Amino acid sequence: MAKALTISTNYGVEQDELVVPVEELTARGVAVTVAAAAKEPIQTLVGDKDPGKVVDSDASFDEVDPSEFDVLIIPGGTLNADSLRLDDTALSIIKNFTDSGRPVAAICHGPWAVLEAGGVEGKSLTSYASLQTDIANAGGSWTDQPVVIDNTGGYTLITSRNPDDLKDFVGAIGQALDLS
Repeated sequence: MAKALTISTNYGVEQDELVVPVEELTARGVAVTVAAAAKEPIQTLVGDKDPGKVVDSDASFDEVDPSEFDVLIIPGGTLNADSLRLDDTALSIIKNFTDSGRPVAAICHGPWAVLEAGGVEGKSLTSYASLQTDIANAGGSWTDQPVVIDNTGGYTLITSRNPDDLKDFVGAIGQALDLS
């Protein structure tokens, strides 16, 4: 059985970017663990401002062993991604995946955290449009597409722009996990 790790802060993650991949991958037989900064409920937001669903976390960042998972999923939300990129434990989880060659999937503002972990240099990716300059400054190449899969540089990076791209994003994660 494939295992996915999703990382999120406890406040500010974009609701559908957390909930939809978890629900759809679970329905396809993937064991999904949601790890948060603290093992407490996660308050999601809709459009970075309106309260969304409260989602239970399965573990804190400190409680997970990233080496036990096949893919890392980083949802967006401006507050979530900005906080993740300042969290040393979250960054070490990301580096564990990139250094070991396992796929990382980040949507919307999520690539900010990958960028901070040193994982976008030489990569082609997409994101929320406002990250274009940050990505270019970190040595990545930004493109405006629903999903970008880059298999170069030792690991696969899957990126999407926003919640409208979730079907393509989740499909690309399924492809990386070789789900049929």
